[in-house]
Amino acid sequence: MTSAVSANRLELLQIADAVAREKSIDKAIVLEAMEEAIQRAARSRFGSELDIRAHIDPKTGEITLRRVITVVDEVEDENTQMSLDEARKLKEDAEIGDEFSEPLPPIDFGRIAAQNAKQVIVQKVREAERERQYEEYKDRIGEIVSGVVKRGEFGHTTVDLGRAEAQLRRDESIPRESFRPGDRIRAYIHDVRREPRGPQIFLSRTRPEFMVKLFAQEVPEIYDGVVEIVAVARDPGSRAKIAVRSSDPSIDPVGACVGMRGSRVQAVVNELQGEKIDIIPWTPDAASFIVNALAPAEVAKVVLDEDAKRIEVVVPEDQQSLAIGRRGQNVRLASQLSGWDIDIMTEDEEAERRQREFAERTERFMTALDMDEMLAQLLASEGFTSVEEVAYVDVAEIAAIEGLDEEVAEEIQARAREYLEREAAQLDARRKELGVSDELLRIDGITPEMLVKLGEDGVKTLEDLAYCATDDLIGWRERKDGETITHDGIFSALDVSRAEAEAMIMQARRLAGLIAEEPEAEDEEAADAATDADEPAADQQS
Repeated sequence: MTSAVSANRLELLQIADAVAREKSIDKAIVLEAMEEAIQRAARSRFGSELDIRAHIDPKTGEITLRRVITVVDEVEDENTQMSLDEARKLKEDAEIGDEFSEPLPPIDFGRIAAQNAKQVIVQKVREAERERQYEEYKDRIGEIVSGVVKRGEFGHTTVDLGRAEAQLRRDESIPRESFRPGDRIRAYIHDVRREPRGPQIFLSRTRPEFMVKLFAQEVPEIYDGVVEIVAVARDPGSRAKIAVRSSDPSIDPVGACVGMRGSRVQAVVNELQGEKIDIIPWTPDAASFIVNALAPAEVAKVVLDEDAKRIEVVVPEDQQSLAIGRRGQNVRLASQLSGWDIDIMTEDEEAERRQREFAERTERFMTALDMDEMLAQLLASEGFTSVEEVAYVDVAEIAAIEGLDEEVAEEIQARAREYLEREAAQLDARRKELGVSDELLRIDGITPEMLVKLGEDGVKTLEDLAYCATDDLIGWRERKDGETITHDGIFSALDVSRAEAEAMIMQARRLAGLIAEEPEAEDEEAADAATDADEPAADQQS
């Protein structure tokens, strides 16, 4: 009988060892799960209302069962509690919180009890395995892992990583890429989450970070930090552009990434199912960088709008399709890479646009200044773009135009100022009609046209303007799915910079009392003088 008991104990420990090794979890967790299973079986045998505890000796495998009763101040359950008076009859120095236990005889597991015990153990082991997987992979986000395809369902692929399973969703897979069970693949861990069914490890082969990590594996200079990948733009499975720079002038970053006879870049291309990769040297000058990013197209001229982060690129007629690329791919990737909106136009289109703008300015001068077409064209051809410019420029600049004298220049300027006064009066009447408060006139740099725009948008008081954000005034842009979406602001149609809009809002907040007034310059100088005067005294005391 003893040998049979010993064999059972030994078998119990062997099972615990085997499960712990197979699931890569601590043996103590497996034994704890077994103890809980035995406790449940014992409660069903002796009574579920009792507090029964099981213990498995980790060295011998011996199982002991005890019924535990706790000493409490007020007894609510006689099956698991006893009063302090009763406890002191058993032990003189008993205190509240002490536990008394009595041994219980060993139990024989029936079929139902054994089945329940098995379920408890399986559940506990599964929870421990999930926790181990989460702890192991939560810090590996951003790494490339290798695994074997286990199965595929509706385009989603389950990958066996050895000690865990991961999901490669269809939208994170390279288009037209298919896997069969048993295929070995590499992917990038982009997220690890706790979920009710266990930790979920999410992989990606389409994210720019995957390409960065692949290059880091192939190019020692990137791994060492000498060469840096500044930006990546991908059209997964088709084409990609990466911008690189070197911290060592003696190392060519493009050459380092390409490798001898293209071996390094080819290794990345092969992993990405033939995705073509353009490697571009990064430069801080936006114009030069964007010209490089549009390669292989040749660029004739660029015009930058720093505030709007927009660039117009003029190319020869025969280079337009190359610059735009198939389905706009080349210009779209260049835009993603640089963060700038890029407009491609041919030299003919630019010339047409210039002619159109010239005609619009001429028409504006003819209407506003009541002059003939020839005179209006003279102003437009000399670079005057607005009536305001004509009104307030030095009159000598107008008189210097060939065919004009000072008298004509003064007349033109007088007409320009009269026009602006009439326009301002009309706008002021419209402002009052909209109910825009006079207090907004105190804002530096605000114009009658801006006040009308504010009123049309419901901004009528200092407080209304004070609670505006800069984006509310000048609009904002967001990148979504590689495209830039522009949202208009109140002043989008006007020439207002972000800095000017911010200054107006801050002044409105000060005038409305939402923030403290900035100290006057004289007060600051007086405070500085007082500080300087105190410093020698402090030195003497020290």
